[in-house]
Amino acid sequence: MKQDRILLRIIGSLLVLIAIKAFWIGVATRNNGSFETEKANILQRRSYVVDKVITEPQKLIDLMPAIVGEQFQGEWALYSCSMLSAALVNIAQLYPETREESVTAIDSLIKIVLSPELRKYDRVRWDEDPLESLDGDNSHVSYLSHLAWMIAGYKHIGGDNRYDTLYYSLAATMNRRLLVSPSMNLETYPSEYVYIPDMLVAIVALKLYSQQNGGEFASTVQRWLDNMKANHLADYSGLIASMVKYDCDEPNCMAVKGSYTALSCYYLTFIDEEFARDQYERFKVHFLKKRPITGFKEYSYKTPLLASDIDAGIILFGLSPSGTAFGIGPATYFGDTVLRKALLRTGELAGTTVTSKDKSHYLLADIALVGEAITLAMRTATPWE
Repeated sequence: MKQDRILLRIIGSLLVLIAIKAFWIGVATRNNGSFETEKANILQRRSYVVDKVITEPQKLIDLMPAIVGEQFQGEWALYSCSMLSAALVNIAQLYPETREESVTAIDSLIKIVLSPELRKYDRVRWDEDPLESLDGDNSHVSYLSHLAWMIAGYKHIGGDNRYDTLYYSLAATMNRRLLVSPSMNLETYPSEYVYIPDMLVAIVALKLYSQQNGGEFASTVQRWLDNMKANHLADYSGLIASMVKYDCDEPNCMAVKGSYTALSCYYLTFIDEEFARDQYERFKVHFLKKRPITGFKEYSYKTPLLASDIDAGIILFGLSPSGTAFGIGPATYFGDTVLRKALLRTGELAGTTVTSKDKSHYLLADIALVGEAITLAMRTATPWE
């Protein structure tokens, strides 16, 4: 009988905690639905991420979890900067009164990315500095593409010409290396697969440069997209590959992962909106999971109860934390409001928002700051017009 009472108390306590959490999710997400009703929360989250990310380069790197190793610490710091930069461009368009401060903040982010400390992760893998080897043939696409994308955003919302020479050098270098590669793709690191989301950042940067500079490099963007459509869509789903072989220009689609595909759907909105919409709809068919909670799976062919992945994070019930966060981007861009609200509720369930003064963030940001920057960029995704 005593054991029964203990069990009942445990069950009762769990039910109370579930009720409290459900109440909190309702309160935290009650204004979700439009950029106008979410404005206060979006600006509070912007204040938090700006305050955390715009700091000394090494301090930012040290904020990334040491358990992932120095390479991924560098990558996550870069992503924190580039995703925050994208979020600031979005926010400047949604709320024009923030434009001037966004330009200033992106300038600071670009300076962080230009630092030797931030370049180190790429320099170590390629055994040469990415900016000191622009006349060479090694890829460096991870670093160069994000930097170029950030400068594109800076220019898009009214930044001056201080980075124009560098911007052209980055675009011209990536364009040249793409045109001489065996499959119009570039390796992120030596002797590894081509990771398509990394490639897409380069294509986005070239697309934006083309729009801002009279169409230069536009033909390369189109050739790359045509090649991907012809050779690197999965037969069973029609989804763009997550990885392809560097030296093969024939069909060789690798596994399609939820985290990669969600991010690819977002990047494609900058390049070809019709194709991006098609990919997003296919992505929902094969990866969307609505029970017990809404999110995107990491794998279309299995649903592990518990797993881990360096790109996706801790996978529970088959759901991909990164894939779900990235999936908010195309859902927002294409006005898929019902799904977007559901994904944000899942984010609240996993992350738990805390607010103090003029700042707001998920508790998980204390562990993975990059996730906060990503979610802010995705929930504000809007055409760069």
